[in-house]
Amino acid sequence: MPAKRHAAAAEAFVASPSLPDADDRTRDRVLSAVLENGPVSAAELGDLLGFTPAAVRRHLDHLERSGVIEVKRVAKAGSGAGRPARRYVLSSQGQSKLGDDYLNIASSALRRLQELAGEDAVREYAEERFADMERRYAPEVQAAGDDITARAMALSKALSRDGFVASAHSIEAKPPLPAALSSVQLCQGHCPIQRLAAEFPVFCDAETKVFSRLVGVDVRRLSTLAQGGHVCTTHIPTGRLAATVPPGAEVQSKNPYQESNNQQERP
Repeated sequence: MPAKRHAAAAEAFVASPSLPDADDRTRDRVLSAVLENGPVSAAELGDLLGFTPAAVRRHLDHLERSGVIEVKRVAKAGSGAGRPARRYVLSSQGQSKLGDDYLNIASSALRRLQELAGEDAVREYAEERFADMERRYAPEVQAAGDDITARAMALSKALSRDGFVASAHSIEAKPPLPAALSSVQLCQGHCPIQRLAAEFPVFCDAETKVFSRLVGVDVRRLSTLAQGGHVCTTHIPTGRLAATVPPGAEVQSKNPYQESNNQQERP
């Protein structure tokens, strides 16, 4: 779903007829900001949107009561054993409302396919689905050159254009840690097939393999929306040049002792 449609989709289920239109529009902006920036605090949302803390909390309370956002308790960096900070993220219900209207039909069809043709048929279908993404993204990612960070940023941009609300954050290893431990954390705040992937994790596996081939290194999936994470997070090591990998080929790790990174892991 394109990013511009998020607010429109949100309006259909958070707006109340008894509220003024201005409140509806403001609430949609708050919801979109939570989607794009979560986990995010009320103060951070106020700064982003130019609202007072009281105004932001009023809309957050309404969205939380509606079940479309939820609170995550996050420990503050450097705060020791202090009280965890409140951070807002889109809930599973909110994710569902923003893009999986046809997933019940799709789930039924895939269950039937699995009964008739087995798990390999479902895997093949998932791989075919993401093959189109790989074909479309490959020229853009390849144009970024051999630098893995640049390729990850290009991938993030392409994902955001397709409505995945992606962001990429570079994490540089500081001495005494070796530079080879530097990485990029690629996050996706929206998944249009979240409930489908929860039932059929092979969709997450297929997407992870596509990311690996696109950036040219073996990547590790740290969390997924489908498995209860507040975002899908992919760890991309940046300590070496990207391999030249034709679309559809597998990236092989250069470390023979490294276990496969194409795994779903909970944080």
